[in-house]
Amino acid sequence: MTLNPLLQAPLAVQAHVATVIAALVSGAWVIFLSRKGSLAHRRVGIAFLALMVTTALISLFIHRRAPHSPFFGLSPIHLLAAFVLFAVWRALDGARKGNVKQHREWTRGLYFGSLVITGVTNVFFFSGITHDVFFGS
Repeated sequence: MTLNPLLQAPLAVQAHVATVIAALVSGAWVIFLSRKGSLAHRRVGIAFLALMVTTALISLFIHRRAPHSPFFGLSPIHLLAAFVLFAVWRALDGARKGNVKQHREWTRGLYFGSLVITGVTNVFFFSGITHDVFFGS
């Protein structure tokens, strides 16, 4: 494992990875360890959702997979950013309305779908910076 590919990556990629790691840690605490409804759960949950929005927005500035795409350098993976923004809105909507089931489903979907599944997929199945960090180039 080497951090050189990440350290040599563009600033947008480094910021994206930083927000993903922070969201992964804060989301794990909120989902698995916090007392639901507590002040700490709400505050760290807000930070988690803010990190997810930030991560999604930063991803729009990363064009490594399809730099010459006719869609402003965006590739199909960028559709995940739209999902993240929608999921954050639905999670917040559920929390505001007191709909615990909606809030829980969208938050877990956001965590597992956007962070866990996408992260594992990028590490093991796609060549790129994340793969190179863990397995070398």
